[in-house]
Amino acid sequence: MPIILKGILHPADAQQAMEFGVDGIIVSNHGDRQVDGAIGALEALPAICEVVQDRIPVLMDSGIRRGSDVIKAIALGAKAVLVGRPHMYGLAVAGQQGAKEVLQNIVADPRYHSRTCKI
Repeated sequence: MPIILKGILHPADAQQAMEFGVDGIIVSNHGDRQVDGAIGALEALPAICEVVQDRIPVLMDSGIRRGSDVIKAIALGAKAVLVGRPHMYGLAVAGQQGAKEVLQNIVADPRYHSRTCKI
């Protein structure tokens, strides 16, 4: 099975993860819940992508709430983003339909469509 390592916030950790043979990296500060005052994941993303240089996928998790957040992460080098908390809020409020609507709202964000061709 592929190993995707979550919680990378420093380029040296990304380098070491690649040396250990991970198949991907998730740049995340765990919603800033694990280490109070940790660097923001979006702030850490460019330096990590520079070290990785497309050798393995770099995903971004933390703070994705709208389409413009997706665009920022992709522009800074992420191959994809993870949507956790908003998706769970939608699920809690309206079940499967609520979770689906949260994702539809992210995709429907006009800032998202103005910068992408396809989803």
